[in-house]
Amino acid sequence: MLQFQAVLRYTIFGLVALSALVALGSWLVRTRKVSNFGVLGRTLRSVTDPIVRPVERRLVRMGGNPIHAGGWLVVITAVGGIVLVSLSGWLIGTFQVAQAAASGGPRGTFRLIVDLAYRILFAALIVRVIAAWFGMFRYSRWIRPAYILTDWMVEPLRRVVPPVGAMDLSPLVAMLALSILRQILLSSLRPG
Repeated sequence: MLQFQAVLRYTIFGLVALSALVALGSWLVRTRKVSNFGVLGRTLRSVTDPIVRPVERRLVRMGGNPIHAGGWLVVITAVGGIVLVSLSGWLIGTFQVAQAAASGGPRGTFRLIVDLAYRILFAALIVRVIAAWFGMFRYSRWIRPAYILTDWMVEPLRRVVPPVGAMDLSPLVAMLALSILRQILLSSLRPG
């Protein structure tokens, strides 16, 4: 399992480095640092355009500047890689907890239920916070499940915890409370 994660990390690092090279090649041609009509310029365009063009089109549709497409390519690759590594770590950890629960009897089953509920709610809180940064709220089709899973925790806290400027701290307080509750439940299982 650890070897798989190491290979995945190196692969993603390689993809991010490759996307940075593609962005650099595209930038060199677009800013005329390399002539469009030379062998190097034509080669760079033929290699980078199929990769950068879709990002550029999407960026223009969203109202962005197409000159920033290379930078967005690197950012999207890095964020997607981080999400993929995190998701694989989460799945491997959940699988290991499930294996331990299978041999642990009723205590192991309770530990599994508590741990799975914690992981799902914590992930939903993270999705909720990150989606809010990008202006995606409760009525977005992809974010709605995160709100449905966490509203029972966040809404009562929102009435108690005041916002700090434009930041709503209630999801962060909910994460802290969820972690404390998990520790209390799991410590009650330890033999005395």
